[in-house]
Amino acid sequence: MTDSAQYPPIDRLIPQRAPILMVDRLLEAQDDTARTCLTIRPDNFFLDEDGCLDETGLIEHIAQSASALAGYKALRAGASRPPVGYIGEVKRFRLLRRPQMGETVITAISFGAETGGITLLTGETRVGDETVATTQMKISIA
Repeated sequence: MTDSAQYPPIDRLIPQRAPILMVDRLLEAQDDTARTCLTIRPDNFFLDEDGCLDETGLIEHIAQSASALAGYKALRAGASRPPVGYIGEVKRFRLLRRPQMGETVITAISFGAETGGITLLTGETRVGDETVATTQMKISIA
């Protein structure tokens, strides 16, 4: 694992801000893969009445994880600010369990094929050794 201190703060890598900021740190980035983390706090916008992160929050976290990788790559290429991305389609989203307040999720994302400005990504979110969600998305990063 790479030392996450080498990566810029998350607000330099993604355009999202509170209250919908869904990534705390970029932990690792290499080529077209990355790992990020998020600790589920009591003020999280996507927390439900049971103290669990809802499905929309997990999808947004995975998308922002992709945005963190895109932002990191853009900054390394000389950009002054992160690109803006859009979710085009969510495919094969599988929720195994909703993370609870206080838990930290670690998400691994991988960029796949890119056609016409649309990139296919896969994401897997874990709490410790337990997979809590997986998905594929089509995203556009401008």
